[in-house]
Amino acid sequence: MSQHDVFSELVGQDEPVETLRRAAQAAARVVAGEQVAAGAMTHAWIFTGPPGSGRSEAARAFAAALECERGGTGCGECHGCHTVLGGTHADVRFVVPEGLSISVKDMRALVLRAATAPSGGRWQVVVIEDADRLTEAAGNALLKAIEEPPPRTVFLLCTPSTHPEDISVTIRSRCRLVPLRQAPAGAVAAALTGRFGVPAETAAWAASATQGDIARARLLAGDPDARARREAVMAVPKRLTGVGACFDVAASLVDAAKAEAAAAFVESDGAERAALEQALGAGGTGKGAAGAMRGAAGQIKELEKRQKSRATRAQRDALDRALVDLAGFYRDVLVTAMRAPVAVVHGDAAVQSEAAARKWTPESALRRLESVLACRDAIEKNVKPEIAVEAMMLSLWKG
Repeated sequence: MSQHDVFSELVGQDEPVETLRRAAQAAARVVAGEQVAAGAMTHAWIFTGPPGSGRSEAARAFAAALECERGGTGCGECHGCHTVLGGTHADVRFVVPEGLSISVKDMRALVLRAATAPSGGRWQVVVIEDADRLTEAAGNALLKAIEEPPPRTVFLLCTPSTHPEDISVTIRSRCRLVPLRQAPAGAVAAALTGRFGVPAETAAWAASATQGDIARARLLAGDPDARARREAVMAVPKRLTGVGACFDVAASLVDAAKAEAAAAFVESDGAERAALEQALGAGGTGKGAAGAMRGAAGQIKELEKRQKSRATRAQRDALDRALVDLAGFYRDVLVTAMRAPVAVVHGDAAVQSEAAARKWTPESALRRLESVLACRDAIEKNVKPEIAVEAMMLSLWKG
């Protein structure tokens, strides 16, 4: 098999990749009209694993292998593989929630489209990223499609392993599970060096600091702004010198997440609005142009609503990345205090974590770690980020 096939981007996932390869090749035999063993291929899959494990990448690679024109090998070279990986294949749809949830309206439209015969003669594939964001009604619409699937339709759902219960047990029971793991830091570092030319020392540091998340490790290795944001987070523990400082640090952490999210969408939001206004006749001078724009106010308002929801999601994701870094620091303090035979996550902050380990009891370090994890959980449950982060900072200061 080519070293550059569709599965080559999945780092440290040998067992899941082998499972997906076998299933894709069985699917190709089904298309060819051959008999395959029961269970060799199924119509609904759930990809689960911790952040950075490559859930979406695995689902996308499997979708490409299903559309591969070379016997389902996922060669990475044929038209089917290229168009799926590029997001332009006519029979593969990617559902990427821009906001906090996936609506029943969107899901019904998707299910209806997925019921049609594949134009390419292989499979209709629906990839739902963050399937844990399905509303209850959207989940019910999806369940009906999974219970009565069209013969050539495959559903690929991605969800964090930390909250698998966010997908209904009925849907889970009808899907084949593909558990992904956190990639070893060594494998991530080797991938950064081999594929992207990152110097070995930088690659090793980035892989460790991001706890095996290859996408974030690549960003950290090459983006000075990302490194600056991480450094600000790593400075949080020593800045907590009193109640006032706790509130100041909390505000700066939340503001930084908002700024990061805003920077990510400032250009696309403006372009989306300009394109919509142009489509609706903005700038027109003909008869009825002004009236047409007044009638389009509802569509513009709907766009603004989507953009606001997307920004909220991006802010929460940015804040969560900061909290993961902070949790890593307190984890390092705990393992150092306990003399655990495991490597620290933030090697470049080892002097800090060692000093804290001498100063705090292991129980105190554990309480601090738990307060960071509790903050992440609270934000996921829609507690206002400012409130959750302020409460966390006070807990971190008190110990």
